[in-house]
Amino acid sequence: MAKLRISLINIHGLLKGSGLEIGRDADNGGQTKYVYELAEFLSKHENVAHVHLFTRLIDDPKLSSEYAVPIEIINEKLDIRRIPFLGKKYKPKEQLWEGLDTFVNGIVQHIKTHDIFPNWIHSHYGDAGYVASELSTILNIPFAHTGHSLGFHKKKKLIDSGISEEEIEKKFKFKQRIAAEEKTLELSEFIVTSTEQEIETYKPYKNFELGKYHAISPGIDTSKFVPYYHIEQDSVKQMEEEQRKYWVTETISKFLINPHKPFILALSRPDRHKNLHTLIEVYGKDKELQSIANLVIFAGIRKDITQMPESEKDVLTDLLLLMDKYDLYGKMAIPKKHDVVNEVSLIYRYAAEKRGVFVNLALHENFGLTVIESASSGLPVVVTKNGGPSEIIPTCQNGELVNPLDENEIKKALRNILTNESQWKYYSNNGAINIQKHYSWLSHVNQYIDYVNENLSLSSGSGNKKQHYPNINIDRLKRNVENLLVTDIDGTLIEPKLNNPGLKELKEYLINRTDKMAFALASGRNLTLVKKVIEEEKLPLPDFIICSVGTEIYYTNGKDYILDKGWATFLAGRWKREDIANRLKEIPWIRLQEEQAQNPYKISYYYDKEKYDHEQLISVLGPGWYKVNIIVSHGEFLDFIPKRASKGNAIKFLCRKWAIPLSSVIAAGDSGNDIDMFRGSIKGIIVGNRSSELDNYVTTKNIYVAKKSASSGILEGLKHYKIIK
Repeated sequence: MAKLRISLINIHGLLKGSGLEIGRDADNGGQTKYVYELAEFLSKHENVAHVHLFTRLIDDPKLSSEYAVPIEIINEKLDIRRIPFLGKKYKPKEQLWEGLDTFVNGIVQHIKTHDIFPNWIHSHYGDAGYVASELSTILNIPFAHTGHSLGFHKKKKLIDSGISEEEIEKKFKFKQRIAAEEKTLELSEFIVTSTEQEIETYKPYKNFELGKYHAISPGIDTSKFVPYYHIEQDSVKQMEEEQRKYWVTETISKFLINPHKPFILALSRPDRHKNLHTLIEVYGKDKELQSIANLVIFAGIRKDITQMPESEKDVLTDLLLLMDKYDLYGKMAIPKKHDVVNEVSLIYRYAAEKRGVFVNLALHENFGLTVIESASSGLPVVVTKNGGPSEIIPTCQNGELVNPLDENEIKKALRNILTNESQWKYYSNNGAINIQKHYSWLSHVNQYIDYVNENLSLSSGSGNKKQHYPNINIDRLKRNVENLLVTDIDGTLIEPKLNNPGLKELKEYLINRTDKMAFALASGRNLTLVKKVIEEEKLPLPDFIICSVGTEIYYTNGKDYILDKGWATFLAGRWKREDIANRLKEIPWIRLQEEQAQNPYKISYYYDKEKYDHEQLISVLGPGWYKVNIIVSHGEFLDFIPKRASKGNAIKFLCRKWAIPLSSVIAAGDSGNDIDMFRGSIKGIIVGNRSSELDNYVTTKNIYVAKKSASSGILEGLKHYKIIK
């Protein structure tokens, strides 16, 4: 089997080989570490040729100059490739949504320039999911996705906390984020989750059923997170460790009157959801617990609390006020910073040497990476029962699960571990052994590569770069196109019932247009019927035709119609036409349409409206149904096409191929199956004679709802967008 070239996409994280700045802000937590370590361990796998980690280029005087290096070599099989967009300053992830199409273009150009076409793409977080969906469409390369956190739940939580929907939308861009997550569920080959429970968190999404899910536990570097009694063999490394350990000890001890006591350790971002205040409440109210152990909390990295983001500033201020309220000076340490790459493992081991306990009381923890890191170091845990830890603790027997809001339960668990030496040893030994067995990166990447290879064996033509950009000799398409008008035909361009209002004027404009304006037709009709309307209505010859419900793209060069084989190759992935047609023979209320209505990527039927049963279709199609689009139209036609086929995806494919910016596209339509064209930065025109499913649309920045019908409405929209005067 050929070795894999894998592209990972993590857009907003501060990623560099010399050390990660975990805890700098909310965007740089466990996800950044997870992605970097996944890349590192994938690059060590024998079946992997190379791993490219794509992120944003940042050239900001407030940050390390390493983030401005376009290509950073990490090892002979791993590099970080930084693509500039939206300026050079570091920005939080919520401010990057508007530039994602530019980022996509940058990656495509970079891949072509450096000839590093991957076989597989893996996106991390919703914004990268959008980028991977686009890249998959352009390059015909399958992708997997890891969500890390989901917009649906974050939005609900913020609304429940009393913030207005307008305020939330302005700051977090949830409409774009949730739309991107829906699209990712639809187009990805599979979603990676950390636990089986996490799969449930996708259920509120409309496209939940379209997703395929694999629960693969995240790994840890078991050569770094070693038990507290482990002795480093290499004398130089041992000296470095002793040095670091000395500074870790100093950092903690300077806060404490009696630094030799065991300590209760917490380590997380200063986030309200992490529930650190409850831990201080439990400790502050219990004098006996204070006499047994010190409390040590590492809550991110800070220089000046007043300069921190509002939410983090509030959390840290509350922690310090609680410390004061319970007079915990000399008993509680809250250090300002730590070296995430080199010191975290030492902090766990130091806590274990002191016979301490690690605590994670998050209200919900998707997985719980800190739980397995501490366990691997031989440190017992008291941990939230909500989420991933409820699967880790039964497997590893390394600590106790608690309700994170039950102070009494938390206090009992802490006392039990801190005062019972045999219990402490039982949890410590189990953690050190079982984490090595169940939660190493080696185990993770082995499972992951198996899923990737299984998936690629089912795909057709994935990653065959020679087919992505076929050399079609059409000189007129090599011109510098400033605008592309794409219009639906029936009901939009022509409407015989209304005597085709505006058609004559629009034809005149298109015939006399300059070379800088390209023209395309997008229709559910097949090529024969599209040609028929061009001849009957004496339409100017379009540059592109998207037809047969988005399953075919043709170019016109003045006389011939040339099929785009690259688009056909893209649609071929996971499409099993013969199998689908055979399965549908069981359905008595459908019959095949005539031969001319069929094509390799469209199976068309007539159906009996009275007997239509969507669930029966899904049942007959079997487990592969989620890769098929079922399109019902006009109460009599039924089409089955590949999930990837759509007018919108075809437009994006064309634009990348012929270097036309999406913001230069104007798409016109009249019905629900045209909505797919109005995506991203494409400018939409909805004509006045629109169908009922578009009744709720109003004019926005990127969609214009015309008052006039058909071609008159298109002309009205072109004037609105200042394409014509």
